[in-house]
Amino acid sequence: MAFPGYDFASNFVEINRVGMHYLDEGRGDPVVMLHGNPNWSYYYRNLVHALRDRYRCLVPDHIGCGLSDKPGDDRYEYSLARRVSDLEVWLDHCQATTNLTLVVHDWGGMIGMAYATKYPERIRRLVILNTGAFHLPATKPVPWQLKLARGPLGAMLVRGFNAFSRGAVRSCVTRRPMSSEVGDAYCAPYDSWAHRIAVHRFVQDIPLRSGDRGFDLVTETASRLWLLKGAPMLICWGDRDFVFDAHFLQEWKLRFPEAEVHEYPDCGHYILEDAAEEVVPLIGDFLDSHPL
Repeated sequence: MAFPGYDFASNFVEINRVGMHYLDEGRGDPVVMLHGNPNWSYYYRNLVHALRDRYRCLVPDHIGCGLSDKPGDDRYEYSLARRVSDLEVWLDHCQATTNLTLVVHDWGGMIGMAYATKYPERIRRLVILNTGAFHLPATKPVPWQLKLARGPLGAMLVRGFNAFSRGAVRSCVTRRPMSSEVGDAYCAPYDSWAHRIAVHRFVQDIPLRSGDRGFDLVTETASRLWLLKGAPMLICWGDRDFVFDAHFLQEWKLRFPEAEVHEYPDCGHYILEDAAEEVVPLIGDFLDSHPL
């Protein structure tokens, strides 16, 4: 199946008998791009095109997402800890364990920073795009959309009607509407009840209180973020994100006051869609200006 702007070779690795799809484009220092929910490696297509002439761009589809396998609960534990383990196994497979640049968005931030704080010596640069690596800020209420998706009607909405994916391509871009072709590409991997399992499990796995699965891992990761202060950090932020909003951005600024921050008041959660013309060159310049 062809997707607009996604003209890359597919690679696969088996992790615990489950297939993970990933991109491996270009040569040079590894730039690892981690997507969130409900998208997939398609989110980074423009950034890969811009960087692959001088960097090795490594972009996985998390298990259950994109072109990766979509196993049932009997074959895969859809948990944060498992995601972090998958990332570690995959990077070992790619022989990419030194001089890493992480580009993280949405759930990719929690997954990537859990890995980064476990191996801070491997991380050289960080690019943060509307994400978190800590608990929900005390001043931030849980958005109603997430409450609805986590509630009794969640399975029917997320897996039956694909409401989370379809809603994202409409509500997560606010500068200009997403084209139908691009929106269809985002949703294409999630074409059935069975294939939407990861989209639903990601929402269900958000640890909001002590005792929730993953809560302790988020606590541990947040407590170790200081280990990454030596790595240059670029933050590009869509201010109209309904989840990762100003409350999250303020937390990043407090933890990393030396970070280079660029805010986009008219942009939403999918910052690489809303502001690709500005953010993609900015990331390239940031990497080039901080050589390893």
